Amino acid sequence: MITVDNLTHFFDGEPALDGVSLTIEDGEWVLLAGPNGSGKTTLVRHFNALFEPDSGEVTVDGTPAGDDPVAARTSVGMVFQSPRDQFVAATVGADVAFGPENLGLDHDEIDRRVEAALAAVQMAGREDERIDSLSGGEQARVAIAGALAMEPDHLVLDEPFAGLDWPAQRSVLRQLDDRYAEGMSIVVVTHDVRDLLSRADSVVGLQDGSVVFDLPPGQARGRLSEIDVRVPGATPE
Repeated sequence: MITVDNLTHFFDGEPALDGVSLTIEDGEWVLLAGPNGSGKTTLVRHFNALFEPDSGEVTVDGTPAGDDPVAARTSVGMVFQSPRDQFVAATVGADVAFGPENLGLDHDEIDRRVEAALAAVQMAGREDERIDSLSGGEQARVAIAGALAMEPDHLVLDEPFAGLDWPAQRSVLRQLDDRYAEGMSIVVVTHDVRDLLSRADSVVGLQDGSVVFDLPPGQARGRLSEIDVRVPGATPE
């Protein structure tokens, strides 16, 4: 479980988050929806202690994220908006192995995790390929594999479909559906809820660093326009 309690974060004296509180249950699919600049990315980067709050607290499985960043980053897998921002190696296998290596696992366990993670995103047997030779959709899948290799309880994806064509989006959605079916909680940061609203258990609407609503998708649908998020199926003005 991820619990956010009265979280505040400032950039240059301006509040990016202003007293945010919410809970993400184990095995839950949550959409963090809102326009650009609403605080979505800032919020999720507190989940695994990439950011330190100015006030308030984030706990992961009962432990403050800042007290044990390694535990938080093991439990909360993070996939950034641009996969290139998180790659640390030239080849697929080396990049996916990086996280488990930093946990100090033995070689057999690292190899097992890399193989399982790549199989999960339909990239099995491609460990030796250079990441810069892959398509955007393939890079997105490698980024997800890197997070999965940590065997997290929660997977957080920041605008995972940015720049992807529909076949690539559909492939990523299949991976998320599979992980959710296995009991992993999924958190998707987005300003476009199409193809996601029907999958969600809850929708958290953010605007100007504050939670505007935290509702089941059926109820949230009628309030998306309040935070400048297009309702699926609606005709643009």
